[in-house]
Amino acid sequence: MPEGDSIWRAATRLNAALAEQVITASDFRVPRFATLNLEGWTMTEVVPRGKHLLMRLVGPADEEPGASRKPRELTIHSHLKMEGSWMVYPPGGRWTKPGHTARCVLRTASADAVGFSLGILEVVPTSEEDRIVGHLGPDLLGPDWDEEEALRRLQAEPDVPIGYALLDQRKLAGIGNIYRCEACFLSGIHPALPVVSVPDLAKTVNDAKRLLGENLGPGLRSTLGPRAMRPGYWVYGRARQPCRRCGTPIRRDVLAAPDGTEERDIYFCPRCQPRH
Repeated sequence: MPEGDSIWRAATRLNAALAEQVITASDFRVPRFATLNLEGWTMTEVVPRGKHLLMRLVGPADEEPGASRKPRELTIHSHLKMEGSWMVYPPGGRWTKPGHTARCVLRTASADAVGFSLGILEVVPTSEEDRIVGHLGPDLLGPDWDEEEALRRLQAEPDVPIGYALLDQRKLAGIGNIYRCEACFLSGIHPALPVVSVPDLAKTVNDAKRLLGENLGPGLRSTLGPRAMRPGYWVYGRARQPCRRCGTPIRRDVLAAPDGTEERDIYFCPRCQPRH
């Protein structure tokens, strides 16, 4: 599942291509919105919210006699889940992904934007955005980031493993499996450690925030810092490879949700991140 930095980059790319552009044709390839036609609507902005993308549009003024001529506002909400992506092409450009996986096509005079294999795709009145993203915690990459509120939400469930709590988008939005593993390593804590036992919760959260912020530009994602010889991770995906700090083989395990309904891979150094 994409991390918050991936969604931020996608929103930036889409906003650069579509903002203030008039939609010349739209094609929603999901049954619920198959008849929706946004031709003539203007894309005002594309913004990220955690792992969600919000594409805001304003419609033509109502031309009926006596109408208030107040613009209508809609939001295209998408979530990439595991396999989704948004691609931008020149008008009429050849797609680089199979056509049968396209779920939304938006055309303007200067670009075609195509959403492939989207996990969630819906169109809602912009005034109702809170219904779909209002449950999210503070966004680590958002302009309204609130560290105090994020910590409060994490501490509200003190017995939840920190490695699970960091993935809970209701507590703070934008962290995925890569950054939770890397932040736990940098803080020297085992992902299974309960939130209440984390010695410096603010450091763990800010490590994740810093790592996300360092990966907003082009190039390969890396958590090793600007002085690293090449991109890479401290522990994520490095099972059985030596720890970059102490040489101990990195371990891979699974961490279950508190109710046991979900398990996700975790990577950690057993020496740098003792469980007890």
